[in-house]
Amino acid sequence: MAVTVQQQLAAISERNRFRIVELLKGGPQPVGGIVDALGLEQPQVSRHLRLLAEVGVVEATKRAQQRIYRLRPEAMQVLNDWVQGFAALWAERMDRLGSLLDDDRAPEQNP
Repeated sequence: MAVTVQQQLAAISERNRFRIVELLKGGPQPVGGIVDALGLEQPQVSRHLRLLAEVGVVEATKRAQQRIYRLRPEAMQVLNDWVQGFAALWAERMDRLGSLLDDDRAPEQNP
């Protein structure tokens, strides 16, 4: 099943999952480190991590008895590309507004 940007955004928009993503920006973390940093119970953190993994935002590797989670750069790139589409739209609109303002400020020519 292909995951959509909408599904990724919905997953990240929940407050605790957003906090997890913010934490993982700093680098991979074991589940215990995430639990400590967020002050949540381990089962809660595991549920949030499972959902983030299902939409492809994070992935886990196993090291001995620990699971180490990290952000998936590919997922972040998909989200970045989506946001950049809006940045281009707003840049174009601001350019048009600037042109309109420049035209409005142009000195009137006497007939």
